[in-house]
Amino acid sequence: MSAGIDLKGSFIDSLSDLGLPPGAATALWIPLPITLMILSATVGLLVTVWLERKVSAAAQQRIGPEYAGPLGVLQPVADGLKLVFKESITPAKTDPWLFTLGPILVVIPVFLSFLIVPFGQNLAITDLNVGIFLWISLSSIAPIGLLMSGYASNNKYSLLGGLRAAAQSISYEIPLALSVLAVVMMSNSLSTIDIVEQQAGYGILGWNVWRQPVGFIIFWIAALAECERLPFDLPEAEEELVAGYQTEYSGMKFGLFYIGSYVNLVLSALIVAIIYLGGWESPLPVGSLANWLGVSETSSWLQVIAASLGIVMTVLKAYLLVFIAVLLRWTVPRVRIDQLLNLGWKFLLPVSLVNLLLTAALKLAFPFAFGG
Repeated sequence: MSAGIDLKGSFIDSLSDLGLPPGAATALWIPLPITLMILSATVGLLVTVWLERKVSAAAQQRIGPEYAGPLGVLQPVADGLKLVFKESITPAKTDPWLFTLGPILVVIPVFLSFLIVPFGQNLAITDLNVGIFLWISLSSIAPIGLLMSGYASNNKYSLLGGLRAAAQSISYEIPLALSVLAVVMMSNSLSTIDIVEQQAGYGILGWNVWRQPVGFIIFWIAALAECERLPFDLPEAEEELVAGYQTEYSGMKFGLFYIGSYVNLVLSALIVAIIYLGGWESPLPVGSLANWLGVSETSSWLQVIAASLGIVMTVLKAYLLVFIAVLLRWTVPRVRIDQLLNLGWKFLLPVSLVNLLLTAALKLAFPFAFGG
């Protein structure tokens, strides 16, 4: 199943049909991708916060949010408004510039990473030939902001949290990159859209999770560590570091850390769904959508239906992973910092490297099965 709709082309053609010059139509398109990126990330943030509160409550046999809107769906909005109107305090003897810049450096790379997320074929803000490389590069910026925040806070707990965040990111960035490179090697492309299309045609059997099961597990563990989710939330371990690098923050500056954490979880789940779970592709080989619906392949309604189904499939797969991440928070105990680093350097790194070398060998031996 393909969601064949060209957002940019359709927008420019529609405005051109109304008599607007192509140059003006293109100029009006420029701010739209940024707006779509912010909206999609914001909606994902609100849904994830509500889902975590409800799933956490169910895991602890509680009700959770119930008064702020039906089933408490407006609770994330209430939390956000509270943080917006809270006083933002800058403690004495901090570095005010670094103290303010740190949270910004945490949030901006996460939002920019949504540029490469395809919700359907040609239904992405941009199709970069180096999309995976861009995402890995952007993900390495956030720890700099965390370290900057911890250092600028002039607080020993904050500094330890920032140092832990930097060490944790470095430890798990390499296994994550190596596991992704194995998929890139099979797909012969760094484009996220190409990686999804390479999994099409065989239903669930064509997904990379079956050809890269070890890489999938390594990627998911490393992604949880990059998002600082339990059991890998050592940089902000409350029992040890109060709140880590967040200790001295309040108001919207603290809210930026809150936003960055949840948006990064949504982004990581989307990336896993795209790379390993077929993206917008259906789990079942339903064949040509046009033949199944009995309509022409050039029908505009077909493009809309296909695009909608593609979005639904991508979002469902991503939120299944988010649900698993929330369950892990309440079922797995937090590891020690030495165990976390040992897992990254002494286990995941060599296993991911062997997996990459084995993938290269199998691709040379069986080029048809491994994308040669």
